[in-house]
Amino acid sequence: MSQTLREIAEQLQTSNKKVQLIYAFNGSGKTRLSREFKELVSPKPTDETEGDEDYKSKVLYYNAFTEDLFYWDNDLQGDTERKLIIQPNSYTDWALKDQGQELNATRHFRRYTNSKLTPVFNPLFTEVRFSMEGGDQATLDNIKISKGEESNFIWSVFYSVIEQVVSSLSEPENDSAGQFENLEYVFIDDPVSSLDENHVIQLAVDLATLIKSNSSELRFIISTHNPLFFNVLSNEFKNKDRDDNWKPRFHVKQLLERSSDDTFELLEQDSDAPFSYHLFLMREIEQAIKTGNVKKYHFGFMRNVLEKTSTFLGYKRWEELLPKTSEGRTDPYAQRLTNYGAHSKHAGEEIEPIPPEIKNMLEIIYDHFVTSGHTFKEAARAHSGVTTTTS
Repeated sequence: MSQTLREIAEQLQTSNKKVQLIYAFNGSGKTRLSREFKELVSPKPTDETEGDEDYKSKVLYYNAFTEDLFYWDNDLQGDTERKLIIQPNSYTDWALKDQGQELNATRHFRRYTNSKLTPVFNPLFTEVRFSMEGGDQATLDNIKISKGEESNFIWSVFYSVIEQVVSSLSEPENDSAGQFENLEYVFIDDPVSSLDENHVIQLAVDLATLIKSNSSELRFIISTHNPLFFNVLSNEFKNKDRDDNWKPRFHVKQLLERSSDDTFELLEQDSDAPFSYHLFLMREIEQAIKTGNVKKYHFGFMRNVLEKTSTFLGYKRWEELLPKTSEGRTDPYAQRLTNYGAHSKHAGEEIEPIPPEIKNMLEIIYDHFVTSGHTFKEAARAHSGVTTTTS
């Protein structure tokens, strides 16, 4: 049943699971959902609570807005004083000034990236410079780090805070000031943007280990568009903890889907069934064909499925899985159309209408694929709800 984001947020709030793990394509409303959830559970202070020292947020969240708190000053004139500026905000003031997490953030950042790469905060915690140890003990100062390293640094600040939260709430005697006593949720939206696969896996394992060590009533909601991150977390949460602190039934896996009318569905997935990205794509393509709501990005989905399948089955080129001409060659029209949406955003808004003949060609390509006897066809039917059609 289609719902508004507010209703999805209410559904998340009423869940009794310690961890809710959500997969969704980019553009499906993940970040908007994190904001909606925050406003539902812990709205901004009113005039009555503005000066109340006992007012504390019930939600700690990480999303694209968190990353927007940091931006680069590239020193375009001198090209020597490159630094990452921290915009004035209560979150980083709290994490770095009040909680003193700069050393922990540095430790995590160096472990996830490079042990020779060091962030250096200024005394007011309004900017960060980065240095790299080179050969012969030489040091490169004020370097600009990559986008992936930058995302990793921002996450390291947030992760350090989560560590302290879990430790304090699991052992209340460590929380002498009671600064986390009102905290009920941690909402994490896509902390792995721009990271390579090795770091995605390491981050997921570390996060799952920390969450499973939590013995308090604190609950976590994690949303992502990254299938590897989703799968690693899912596998970690399926494993029972050695000290009985964690049980697999404490978590739930869900898929967030957005309809063309900007309504949403949050679908629970069998916790024992493996999440397969290409099967999820196949279901999306099938639904688009059934409803006639074919978009350019669905051709990108189709190519993605063909590429993964060709690799799995040992084909040299994914085009070999496309329909053939009467001469037994790959249909050039089918190949051209499959490339049609190869660089389109997963669920981006598209104004250009898709002509009926092109929509029909997607159905032909899809039907050829699912009826060609590939080894995972039955798995697709069983796990993704796809029912094949025949021409």
